[in-house]
Amino acid sequence: MQNYKNHRRYYPLHHYVITPLSLITLSLALWILAEAYAAGSDLKPGVFYAMVSLSLFLLPIMSRIYALKTQNRIIRMEMRLRYFQLTGKPFYQLEKKLSLAQIIALRFAGSKELVPLIEKTVRENLPPRQIKKAIKDWQGDYLRV
Repeated sequence: MQNYKNHRRYYPLHHYVITPLSLITLSLALWILAEAYAAGSDLKPGVFYAMVSLSLFLLPIMSRIYALKTQNRIIRMEMRLRYFQLTGKPFYQLEKKLSLAQIIALRFAGSKELVPLIEKTVRENLPPRQIKKAIKDWQGDYLRV
């Protein structure tokens, strides 16, 4: 059961394998380039390794960023729909008063507490952590990236 304390997601393959390995590979490539430069050797292999390693390092980071941006757009749409279903009013005016982090935090609130919590967040400018702690009926998001 998901709640405030365990809702953060870590993907071991991404966080503990691919990203660290790509960082190690980049570090080694830069070390090889620096060694070649210091020795006055041909820099072409070192530059090549550094460019390939930099690309390999950026791939998991960029793929994660793209996935999170898409997910954030979906959360905005979900919140617009939920607010409209609960109130019959568009969410756009309130949305302008909330940060993306606040909207994401509000996403975890159950339907009965969502509207009052949105109003309180706008009125008191609650930070995301405080919003999440105020939620009583936690709606887990088991599909988060």
